[in-house]
Amino acid sequence: MISIRLSLATLLFGAAALTTRSAAPTGSPEPSPAAGPFLRVAAVQMRSTRDVPANVTRITRFLAECAAKGVQIAAFPECAVSGYYADFIPTLSADQLEAAARNVAAACGQHRIAAIVGTPEVRAGKRYNTALIINAQGEILGRYDKAQPITADRGWGCQYGAGPSPVFSIGATRASVIICHDNRFPELARLPVLAGSRVIFYISSEAYVTKEHKMGPYRAQAQAIASENRVYLVHANPPADGLTEGSHGQSRLIDTDGNLIQEASIFREEVLISDLDLSKATAEFALEALDGSLKSWWREGVKRVPLLP
Repeated sequence: MISIRLSLATLLFGAAALTTRSAAPTGSPEPSPAAGPFLRVAAVQMRSTRDVPANVTRITRFLAECAAKGVQIAAFPECAVSGYYADFIPTLSADQLEAAARNVAAACGQHRIAAIVGTPEVRAGKRYNTALIINAQGEILGRYDKAQPITADRGWGCQYGAGPSPVFSIGATRASVIICHDNRFPELARLPVLAGSRVIFYISSEAYVTKEHKMGPYRAQAQAIASENRVYLVHANPPADGLTEGSHGQSRLIDTDGNLIQEASIFREEVLISDLDLSKATAEFALEALDGSLKSWWREGVKRVPLLP
């Protein structure tokens, strides 16, 4: 069973927002001007299999469900298109993965919802662990390749991405992406924030549920990214599928002060939905770095951040 959970803020503001959006086409509600500077997001805790077309079909279904609830952008886990299977990913061709990306993008356009979707990609004969950045018109605005692959990634031939993430527009704000192990490299989150990002989408396929000693640190790292930058973090991770498949669930929506807005369960597929109050995403702690002793280093780094529409 798929569980959909809404935050307290969504419950407080959501009814009015959905009422005011009812004049929009079905599945493509527009943000309500009366609702204030909010961004409605979803973290989709989805279980993938070794069947790419089936995964794309399920992603499409989740997109339709999120769009019907007024979500403006939904985040899916790392390698959601293929599943994070080191033995399976190398069998996938560039054509297969390109077709999957086109179909996911078409679904975004059909349902008028933006998305961050994890997928392997093959470009110029090289494999990358990629996040597709797709707008509500069904266009792939850009890609972010995992900047810091781990040994398991490199086991299926994953290349290092150029990093840092592009900064892109969504609703009334700007956003960026990190992938799994990237969260251990604070500069990969901070540089896009200095370039304008106020919502970080963190997609992952973290450790198996049996690695209990990692659960606390995973949560702490995600909370630290939000807190030390004063931005929101939207985390999508697969649920556990037994003891040695999937991950450990616990997808999260994290407030700008580092506190949890919502956290998913371990074994179930769930969709977390919340309205983020963008006025709270000030990036104040990140911006202080531009006046500190390393200001020249940070300013030089910001020049490397790609800026998308």
